[in-house]
Amino acid sequence: MKFNELNFEPQVIEALDAMGFDTPTPIQEQAIPAIMQGKDVIACAQTGTGKTAAFVLPILNAICKRGSSEKVSTIVIVPTRELAIQIDQQVEGLSYFTNATSIAIYGGGDGKSFDSEKKALTTGADIVICTPGRFISHLNMGYFDTSGVKHFILDEADRMLDMGFNEDITKIAEKLPANRQNLLFSATMPPKIRQLSAQLLKDPVTINIAISKPNEGILQAAYLVHNHQKIKLISEILKGKDHDFILVFSSRKVTVKEIVQALNKVGLPAKGIHSDLNQQEREEVLLDFKNKKIKLLVATDVLSRGIDIKGINLVINYDIPSDAEDYVHRIGRTARGDNTGVALTFINADDCYNFSKIENLIGCEVKKLALPAGFEPGPEYDTSYKKPFKKGGNFNKKRNWKPRSK
Repeated sequence: MKFNELNFEPQVIEALDAMGFDTPTPIQEQAIPAIMQGKDVIACAQTGTGKTAAFVLPILNAICKRGSSEKVSTIVIVPTRELAIQIDQQVEGLSYFTNATSIAIYGGGDGKSFDSEKKALTTGADIVICTPGRFISHLNMGYFDTSGVKHFILDEADRMLDMGFNEDITKIAEKLPANRQNLLFSATMPPKIRQLSAQLLKDPVTINIAISKPNEGILQAAYLVHNHQKIKLISEILKGKDHDFILVFSSRKVTVKEIVQALNKVGLPAKGIHSDLNQQEREEVLLDFKNKKIKLLVATDVLSRGIDIKGINLVINYDIPSDAEDYVHRIGRTARGDNTGVALTFINADDCYNFSKIENLIGCEVKKLALPAGFEPGPEYDTSYKKPFKKGGNFNKKRNWKPRSK
């Protein structure tokens, strides 16, 4: 199938042509016709499969057909500000030849940004992409007229539930017109997503695309390594890779800071991104990484989902994630589209059992590499010791946005 077979309005086809998009991905091919028919959709697909365009294109097409109004017509709820910004940028590109308007709304800004968000909500931006807490703040102030909302979209729904946003999502849904289209996109389909779907969606079309399997273009390998060896090992691996585009993941922000400091100390220019940075600092670091001004970025799982940065050659899991699904999302930052990439994981003695669960999930054994010459032996790969996953960090706590004092 080609995009020009999907009965898009001329303005949408023109944007696709200008961006060089010719053939839809499997999730787009299945979701777009259902959305254009006005049906509710629950779609499960791994990262990097084109989920954003799968809902943005038919929504833009609907806006072209009926014209813009003075009210918000589409609400997209996402778990993080980074994803809100990225989706807004994609909307901006795909809507270039249309009159559709959009805005990203998320916490952490100053009074000026809050005022601009309020103006967009009251004057009627067509598409609003927002994090739950910030949107609740606007809803509670009573000036947002929700009566024009025709499409309610949840992206990375499983991540939002993991972060404790279930109550916020329900509250937002209750404020919207009952007669609306609901779209739920998720990388996984646990029972809690099924429950949310039953609560929000009406007779939905269900789509499943390659659940929980890494891109075949990713070469996966791992090192068995003691914790005290990790800094030396990552320094050894990254030596001489000045021209590569590299993303390092750690589950804890304190470790991110330690890795950045250690790499800089040995002459490897690295930057970190984590929740201690303010909004502007995070946006600047992420933009510099996208523009390849920064080629070595160390991050928490805030960047593991939904962020589409092309050209990443290497992903390193400095520690294994607390959830097996997150491994797939982390390494999915490389080998985007038709590209290839490498994913390396550091496994300590306590992580062996949990890493075997990851191998069970992805359906293959990840090759264990020998440590470089000069390293003392690492631990054995003993999967009999069961150290249960611990859901940790701020992502599992409900976060309420509070305006900063002026």
